[in-house]
Amino acid sequence: MEEAKAIALCQKGDLTAFSTLYDEYIKPIYNFVFYKTHHKETAEDLVSIVFTKSLEKIQTFNSDKASFKTWLYQIARNTITDHFRSNKETADIDDVWGLSTKDDIVTDLDVKMKMEEVKKYLKKLKSSQREVVMLRVWGGHSFQEIAEITGKTEASCKMMFKRTIENLRGDLAVLALLIYFI
Repeated sequence: MEEAKAIALCQKGDLTAFSTLYDEYIKPIYNFVFYKTHHKETAEDLVSIVFTKSLEKIQTFNSDKASFKTWLYQIARNTITDHFRSNKETADIDDVWGLSTKDDIVTDLDVKMKMEEVKKYLKKLKSSQREVVMLRVWGGHSFQEIAEITGKTEASCKMMFKRTIENLRGDLAVLALLIYFI
């Protein structure tokens, strides 16, 4: 079933059509949330909340304002923000990019070491830069979608990404690692 038809059916009360939307977006939304939290169980809980909210608010979705994908990512972004606010983390919510945890979901030592290197670099970025890079590189979003999700202009997202990648070129090892995870 195509996305527009599934949305229309959901808005008419046939919520069983939501499974099509869920199947289409579960993996990218999970990845987005996981890259923000770096904690498997937290990501799973938050993704559950995202899809519950989207199902409850499907009547408010308007394709003239944004694509369903963008609308869903906005819900995910707001859910992550709410999560960090409610947990009263001591760090600035915009600068939080990972939760400390004893659970390590990365079992391969080589991948873990490479991911730590990427994390080290990403922690140096401003939260807005980090979000644009994550949405573009790992999320595969267009700059227009990134602008809609973040509330920035498309031009500022392009410029921010370009400058961040240019800075990365100075550190070829980190750039190579970032590309490794794409």
